[in-house]
Amino acid sequence: MVAKELIHPTAIISPDAKLGANVEVGPYAIIDGDVELGDGCKVMAHAYIHRYTRAGKNCVFWPGCSIGAEPQDLKFVGEVSYAVIGDNCVFRECCTVHRGTKDGSGITKIGNNVLMMAYTHAAHDCEVGDNVIMSNNATLAGHVVVEERAIIGGLAAVHQFTRIGRNAMIGGMARITQDIPPYMIAAGDPAYVSGLNVIGLERAGFDEEKRLSLKKAFRILYHQKNRLEVAIEKIDREINHNDATEHLLEFLRKELEGGRGILRTRRG
Repeated sequence: MVAKELIHPTAIISPDAKLGANVEVGPYAIIDGDVELGDGCKVMAHAYIHRYTRAGKNCVFWPGCSIGAEPQDLKFVGEVSYAVIGDNCVFRECCTVHRGTKDGSGITKIGNNVLMMAYTHAAHDCEVGDNVIMSNNATLAGHVVVEERAIIGGLAAVHQFTRIGRNAMIGGMARITQDIPPYMIAAGDPAYVSGLNVIGLERAGFDEEKRLSLKKAFRILYHQKNRLEVAIEKIDREINHNDATEHLLEFLRKELEGGRGILRTRRG
């Protein structure tokens, strides 16, 4: 049961909304019907949680954010679709998350422990993995997939249907129009891969054996100028297999099935 003392008298909450225990709702916040917020969530002043939004426990919605609004897609005709959010997420001032469309999965998914800083945007049918950080004004177009622990710098813009691999790091103001393999650093306009995210891998707890394997894989993928299918074959054959290299290979194989192509280095 929601404690009345945690709900500001100016807040507007639909009687059809389902709020978990100890949910706080600040001044002039709006929560539509068919919304579910888990225990311990905090909706701050002037935040708007739209219908068909589902959020887990201990999420914080800062002033002015808009979560679960209808997508900015001319094909959208009002169908039922959802924005589904995990636990412990933080949505800072004025960030926006739009729900899915029938042309996609019908669901926009935000994982656990995601930080979306001020004025960030996740469009319809995006999938954002656990522990992702989006810095101020970073923007995801529709159908973008961001794997876990990726970091997206401020003012970066990601093209629709693009994939960003786990533990990748994107520099500020980057223009991303192709897929970024896991563990890479990308920067620039247009963006290019500048190297392996070595410091990020160390911070994430990748041991020396995994880091060395990924360094070798990076050289095969980028420095040897192999075609993608050849690079995949060489990495599979020449590099010690572990969960990190296996995930890289899985990502690259999906690329052959119809991805947007991977970002290259400035060398080509």
